[in-house]
Parts: sequence; structure tokens; C-alpha cells
Amino acid sequence: MALHFSSACFFCGLSKRKTLRARAVASDDAIAVKSDEDEKLKLGGSDLTVTRLGIGAWSWGDTSYWNNFEWDDRKMKAAKGAFDTSIDCGFTFFDTAEVYGSRVSFGAINSETLLGRFIKERKERTPEVEVAVATKFAALPWRLGRQSVLTALKDSLSRLGLSSVDLYQLHWPGIWGNEGYIDGLGDAVEQGLVKAVGVCNYSEKRLRGAYEQLKNRGIPLASNQVNYSLIYRAPEENGVKAACDELGVTLIAYSPIAQGALTGKYTPENPPSGPRGRIYTPEFLMKLQPLINRIQEIGEAYTKTPTQVVLNWLIAQENVVPIPGAKNAEQAKEFTGALGWRLTNEEIDELRSLASEIRPVIGFPVEKL
Repeated sequence: MALHFSSACFFCGLSKRKTLRARAVASDDAIAVKSDEDEKLKLGGSDLTVTRLGIGAWSWGDTSYWNNFEWDDRKMKAAKGAFDTSIDCGFTFFDTAEVYGSRVSFGAINSETLLGRFIKERKERTPEVEVAVATKFAALPWRLGRQSVLTALKDSLSRLGLSSVDLYQLHWPGIWGNEGYIDGLGDAVEQGLVKAVGVCNYSEKRLRGAYEQLKNRGIPLASNQVNYSLIYRAPEENGVKAACDELGVTLIAYSPIAQGALTGKYTPENPPSGPRGRIYTPEFLMKLQPLINRIQEIGEAYTKTPTQVVLNWLIAQENVVPIPGAKNAEQAKEFTGALGWRLTNEEIDELRSLASEIRPVIGFPVEKL
């Protein structure tokens, strides 16, 4: 067993400088709880410090994959609630992208536009709030050269209503032109448009190349954002996680709860709707059930939900920042319970072993470019 917080939202409403209070549940292996300042970490070798868990904004405004192909005022209010609750609970790191909810991906309203609006409205009420924004450049085939990165970044800044962003990432490796894209990231740092730069969906080989190219300019590669969860452990198997650890590059884990499949919400009789239903089929969910049952049992011992357990599993891998998507305030609040405690090494290994018996779903094909 470990330590956990007596409040479900363990640092909602606390100021940044207050020390968190916790109660001991059990054992000799207990992990000491630190202040919320210690619940932040630097991204790679950059000077950017973010919360140990961020919030993904992929679903905000999207009608091509999420939201049952519809976007309305009710969903808008829910997304705004997710943002405000995240801030209230101390999560100040938000990840978006130019293609989330854009016309390119047939979305209803751009996620960057929504995030920028939410930040502006929040700062009008609480000017002192600090939000770390991460967004991404889409390596579309017709975009060539370093200038394309700067042009796209400036468009993102306009939608966000910001003069700079904290983290700018290449969303995926391009079919060609990757060296130019990396040069564009370096230019963005030197021009003061971003604090740190990263890549997404980069293989070990590409990761090492990007790292060296930026290093030659004296710029650290802060992060590699990849699909990583208990049931999608490709980064452990293809050398990406080990390379990140070796090079001092932070791994940002997207889809850390497998788009809801690891929350226990879905069953063979109640699969997810929309495109997710073609990935997490009733047959897959049937095979997943023994793992879900064990996650629930472990969670009960800590008074934690399955979502909190699987996020804690990822955080326990070290050098990992999960960015689960929050569609409403309730989900954002639940994420807080993933921090302030730690699974035992035995539980971590047991869950990995159980998960290894499940054939993984297909990942984003660009990981292998």
C-alpha cells in the first residue's frame, strides 16, 4: 500500500506554495508526499516546468473523432468546465494542436481557439493564474522548409491569442523535410516564440537525430509525445522510452487511459461509440476484462478509481507526463487522484504482466515512418 490524500481533489483550491497534507494508509514502502511544487518537473533539458499530469484538448471542438460527430453549447460548457476545474485542481499544462477541431480534420471549432478563449476568460477573473500551453505543427506533405514551421506557429499563436507558447511540437514525422522542420523549431526558440520544443510519434532513430540536430544549436529537445498506456506499451518495446531516459527527453503520454478503455466504463455489452468502437470492439473488451477486474481490485485497496490507477502506473515509470483528455469537470477532478501516492513495484509488474497477455490495438501508423 501507499500514501493517498483524504480529499478526492487533493490540491483543488490550494495555493501554489501550500504544502499538501496527506494521511498514511499503510506500509514500509510508502512514498513521501511532497508539496505541489514538487509535483512539477522540467521537460527534458529545457527550462520549462510543468505539472506531473497535463490535460489533453484533442476532443475540444472536434467532430471528426470525438463527441459523436456533434458539437453544441452543452459540450462547449462541459469543455470550459474541464478547463476551469483542471486549473482549480492544479493542472496547468494543456496540450492542443492546430489540427484538433480544424477544418483539416473536419472539426466544428478549433481546439486552439477554444483553449485561448478559456485562458483569456480565466485570466480576467484570476490574472495571476499561469497556464503552460503546448501545441503542434502538422507535417502536411505540402509544407516544406523551416519557414513553414514558423508560419504555422504564428497562426497557432493567433488562434490562441498568445505571443508565445511554452512547448511547440512536430505532430508527426513528415514524409520528407524533417531536417527543415527541426531547424524551424530551433528558429522558433531563438526568436522567442516558444520556451521549449518537442516532437511527437518519433521512433528511436528519428528521436536521436532530432536531439543531435537541436543539440548542435545549443537547444535541448524537451519531449517526445507518443501513444503510451498500460495496454499500448510500444514505447517500452521499440526503444523510444529507453532513448528518452538516456537522452534526458521527457516522454509525454497521449491516450494514457486508452481513450477510455481502461476506465472500466466500457464493457462488451457497452462499447464506446463512434470511431473508438471500431478499435475497442466487444471482442477486445472481453479479453480486456480480467485486467480491468484486477485494476479495480487494486484501486479499491487504495480507494482509487481505475482511471487513477492506470495513470499512476504510467507516472510510476518515471520521466513520463500523461495527458489524459478531459471532456468535462468530473473527469478533470478525477485525474487528481492519480497523484500523491504510488503503486508498489509488485503491483506495477503484475499489471504489466496481465496487460502483456492482451494483443495491443493498432497505433498511429506514423510511429514507424
